[in-house]
Amino acid sequence: MAEEEVKLFGTWASPVSRRIEVALKLKGVQYEYIEEDLTNKSPALLNYNPVNKQIPVLVHNGKPVAESLVIIEYIDETWKHNPILPADPYERAMARFWAKYIDEKFWPAAMKIVVAKGEEQKGEIDEIQQQMKNLEGELKEKKFFGGESLGFLDIAANIIIWLVVAQEALGMDQILNEEKLPVLYGWLQRLLDDAVIKECVPPKDRHLDLCKVKFGSSIASK
Repeated sequence: MAEEEVKLFGTWASPVSRRIEVALKLKGVQYEYIEEDLTNKSPALLNYNPVNKQIPVLVHNGKPVAESLVIIEYIDETWKHNPILPADPYERAMARFWAKYIDEKFWPAAMKIVVAKGEEQKGEIDEIQQQMKNLEGELKEKKFFGGESLGFLDIAANIIIWLVVAQEALGMDQILNEEKLPVLYGWLQRLLDDAVIKECVPPKDRHLDLCKVKFGSSIASK
């Protein structure tokens, strides 16, 4: 079989970009990583993703695939060893449901927290902690959302790591703590201890510095 060409266009600080790195590493797929400057996007990125002009984009043998959750499913269907999505149709549907929940409900709420202040921020924190309780209901007593090993929803939920770093940079109280959210807190510790996740998490000092710059006006106004 001819050697396959796999390229990933991403950026180091993006959780959705890092999702793809996790999926590729879980599959043992060799790939070329292209770091994008989102303030000056490359012609290659714009050519491969002319519709929304965003990262991540996976290019497999010249064919581009966009949107992180779509890319992860493509990876799982293309390289069938070490499956990421559950084999059971119902469990697979639930994994997709909760991954969509994270992208459409949880992530927008998390972004509101880092720019909100005072009572508004408190209300947003209450909202996102309720969303985390909903995720705990799905996790239950499992080691990972995927069972004994990382799965589709664990990869999608990597966004929680970014929220934890952002709240530290902003000097906020812990939103995800062991007292209020023990099940999800335990999951996060196991996630951070996973060898593949460790490879795909940005250097913390650099990440903290970026959050302080990006959300500096929010910090200064407190």
